[in-house]
Order: sequence, then structure tokens, then C-alpha cells
Amino acid sequence: MISALLVSVSYIAAQMLADISSLQIVRVFGMSLDAGTFIYPITFTLRDLAHKVLGVKGVRVLIIAAAVINLFMAFYFWFVSRLTPDTAAGSSEIWGQVLAPVWRITLASIAAEVVAELIDTEAYRIWVEKVTHKYQWMRVLVSNAVSVPVDSAMFSFLAFFGMMPLTSVIQIFWGNVIIKGAVTFFSLPLIYSVRDQNEK
Repeated sequence: MISALLVSVSYIAAQMLADISSLQIVRVFGMSLDAGTFIYPITFTLRDLAHKVLGVKGVRVLIIAAAVINLFMAFYFWFVSRLTPDTAAGSSEIWGQVLAPVWRITLASIAAEVVAELIDTEAYRIWVEKVTHKYQWMRVLVSNAVSVPVDSAMFSFLAFFGMMPLTSVIQIFWGNVIIKGAVTFFSLPLIYSVRDQNEK
């Protein structure tokens, strides 16, 4: 019960942090990518942990719940950004300029998350049920190898295609894939931090 609670809270928190930071495009090692790329890949491993403690139905509910929470967060940030700041109390209009959602990026991010995470769930489930229950690190590697390119492609093209040169969009895609792949590799040991729900 405690494991399920901690994993679920961590998953949603990581999703929210990734969505907020995805509004900033940064340059790293000569690549353009959204700053959410550094934390978002962890959600795939956290989703795998959730699969272990919640089961496939529970993790599907978690994915949709995270999307709804992120959408509400974006609308709430937009609402607050439309209000007049009380400058006498030290508030500033800069808050709205920083945190008000860029709707195309926000919606692209949430759509990519839902589709990729559901695909990750199915790849994970098929691997465990049809291939092997052993080698838990391989579950993460295989499911992420399927879902990370899908997520990166959906986000890059839905968020930026037509707004910037195609070469830049492709660069963002590859930057996302490379960074997410690296984070996936280093997060592999996390899969052993909780027990499967069907383990004694």
C-alpha cells in the first residue's frame, strides 16, 4: 500500500515537473531540447514500478489521472496569469510570462505523455506475460525502447512543426531520444525498488 502510494505520487509529481519545465527550450551539447526532457524519462520507469504494484488497470488509471491533473494545472496557471498582480505586495507580471501555458506545447506534451505511456504499459505487459517474468531491467529497456521514440516524435512535431524549420524539429526529436535513452539506462536499477504485486 505504501509502495503504491509513493510510486503514484512520484509519478504524478515527475509528470508535473516535466510539463512545467517543457516550456523552456535549452541548448545542451549543441542540441535543442525542452528542459522537461531531463526529468520526464524517469516517469517511464516510475510507470513500470506502478505496473508492478497497481497492475495494468491501475496504471492505466494513473496515466489518465496524471494527464487530467496536468491539464488542470495548465488551466489554473493560465487563470492566475490573467489576474492583475498586486505589485504593492511584491507580485509581478513576470510570473504570468513565465508560467502561463504555451497551449500548443502544453497540449502536445500531455497528448504525447498519454499515448506513449499507454504504449509503454502495453509493451511492458506483453513482455511480462508473453516473453518472461525474469530480468526486470529488460522490461524497462524494451518498453522504453518502444515508447520513448513515440513520445519524442509526437511531442516534437505536435509542438513545433510549422513553427520552426524542420531541421530544428528533427534536432529536438533526436535530442529527446538521446537524453531520454540515457536517463532510462541510468534509471534501470529503480525497477528493483518495489516488489511485484503477485510476489509473496
